[in-house]
Amino acid sequence: MNDKEYIKAFIQSALREDLGDGDHTSLSCVPAQQMGKARLLVKQPGILAGVDVARMVFEQFDPGLKLTVFKNDGDAIELGDTVFEVSGSERSILQTERLMLNFMQRMSGIATQTNEYVQLLCGLKTRVLDTRKTTPGMRVFEKMAVRLGGGENHRMGLYDMIMIKDNHIDFAGGIRPAIEGVQAYLQKLGKKLPIEVEARCFSEIDEILRIGGIQRIMIDNFTVEDTREAVQMIAGRFETESSGGITKQTLRAYAECGVDYISVGALTHQIMSLDLSLKAVK
Repeated sequence: MNDKEYIKAFIQSALREDLGDGDHTSLSCVPAQQMGKARLLVKQPGILAGVDVARMVFEQFDPGLKLTVFKNDGDAIELGDTVFEVSGSERSILQTERLMLNFMQRMSGIATQTNEYVQLLCGLKTRVLDTRKTTPGMRVFEKMAVRLGGGENHRMGLYDMIMIKDNHIDFAGGIRPAIEGVQAYLQKLGKKLPIEVEARCFSEIDEILRIGGIQRIMIDNFTVEDTREAVQMIAGRFETESSGGITKQTLRAYAECGVDYISVGALTHQIMSLDLSLKAVK
């Protein structure tokens, strides 16, 4: 299933979850044929994300709903901005309001936070990556929001990249059997997936460098000083990625060590939704 098909199926499931056997409030107090309009208003500055998803929600529930867009995904937004106007059946607007807002508020919160990290790296080569620390079922939306905020996606799941972490190494019996096992597996299946290996100390970096046959080394839970030394060891041979407890306060110091990437779980799992509000136009 591609992303568009997944999003459509997810929206359908989310609508069923919310509507049950009917929105009895709207059905009872709003006439069936009554038409109207509502505006999506910005109540907090940030980076906008989820307009395209909102369009899919409206179209999927009621193709008669019409959207007039004033701000697009990835735009910087300010308090008081109007993102879009939606017009058509008032019942349909009411029944899709919360789902649309749930998508847009969370996605915009992720895009806004990601952009704050990206701005902290202005002038440096280091790029910010997300992780798999996402809301179950929402990963495609949350990683979309990271991109809209200027960040980059790490792997989407367990299937599109090899990532040999500490537990894989320990269960496999060491770094060499883990790497060689992965290489043999990929060759047997005829798969070409990038390989990343986590290093917990300098001796593990040394061993990974001796074995080779990978694309990236994750320098995990190193201090800034040790990261600088690790990057010098690896430079020119493999990509480097720093990870583990890196905050906005320490981000730039790690980037100045010369790492290619910094992965930050907080981009998607420690966020505040952006305040947006849908209001009827009288």
